[in-house]
Amino acid sequence: MKRISLISAVMLVFTAFTNNVFAQETASATATATIVTPISIVKDVDMNFGNVAVQSTTGGTVVLTPAGVRSATGGVTLPTTATGTITAASFTVTGTGSYSYSITLPSTALTITSGSNTMTVTNFTSDPSGVGTLTAGTQTLNVGATLNVSAAQAAGTYVSATPFDVTVNYN
Repeated sequence: MKRISLISAVMLVFTAFTNNVFAQETASATATATIVTPISIVKDVDMNFGNVAVQSTTGGTVVLTPAGVRSATGGVTLPTTATGTITAASFTVTGTGSYSYSITLPSTALTITSGSNTMTVTNFTSDPSGVGTLTAGTQTLNVGATLNVSAAQAAGTYVSATPFDVTVNYN
């Protein structure tokens, strides 16, 4: 009898501890994701350096700023009476308002041709430069560059066979 009472008492103690050991609580959480408006870029205006004259013995450059202002170096001159069409490339960037984005411009020379004659366009610059912000979900991005003109460059209208890429990406 004593033995049964002792076993019962021990079992009662273990039962009390067992309830405490296996006591547990559970909480739940939800998962959420917000997809923002995809960033996009659309070309509005192509780049055009306008009319350019060059000496027969000395080449030079035409620097076109993102604001569409050009300047010449070396043996290059810019006619004032027949300037031609002068435009920096212009793009519209759209996406989620107030988001910032990075701008990637061409890092290699772009070749433009007229028949078998070529020139290169290098040193692309932009406004904004490097990073932009989508105020109210949109921003204009202007791109300029440097036209490299050889001495005695042949007359003609030079055009790139493929367009140059400007890439934008959310930060």
